[in-house]
Amino acid sequence: MKQVLNSQGISLVEVMVAMVISGIALMGTLGAVEISSRYAQQTVMNSQALELAQGRLEVKRSIRWQLLLEDDLDRDGIAETPMTDDGTGFDVAPGDGIYTAMYERDGITVVWTIETDPPGPLSATGMVRIHAVASYLGRNKEKREIHMATMRANPSYVGQR
Repeated sequence: MKQVLNSQGISLVEVMVAMVISGIALMGTLGAVEISSRYAQQTVMNSQALELAQGRLEVKRSIRWQLLLEDDLDRDGIAETPMTDDGTGFDVAPGDGIYTAMYERDGITVVWTIETDPPGPLSATGMVRIHAVASYLGRNKEKREIHMATMRANPSYVGQR
């Protein structure tokens, strides 16, 4: 029994089938790369939002009590973002002892509040709650938020709590 070997090469149909299979595999790979890229971008936005919120808290914890309601965001020595308790913007009600300010950077909005305890002017309170919220749009355009809070005592307060 003699076997005859076909030495003519690959037919056009075989080449086309191989190209279709390779194209399908390549499209699946590109889809996976796109999905992982979106998740990586979401992670970056989440990290930036966390960093901005934590930065606001650390600034408020480290500055002098008398400057607690002023913010020097660009660190030039001039306070350009005063915190208000006037019921406008993100501040819910005027005179409630909750001071609010905000800024936006790289698609992330950071709102921070200082809530006096007991409610009243900052100089007459023994403690404040500092709360920062960083919000941004997620990958499906849903609003994502990161909340962080801390407390700080007035170092010169004398009186009952």
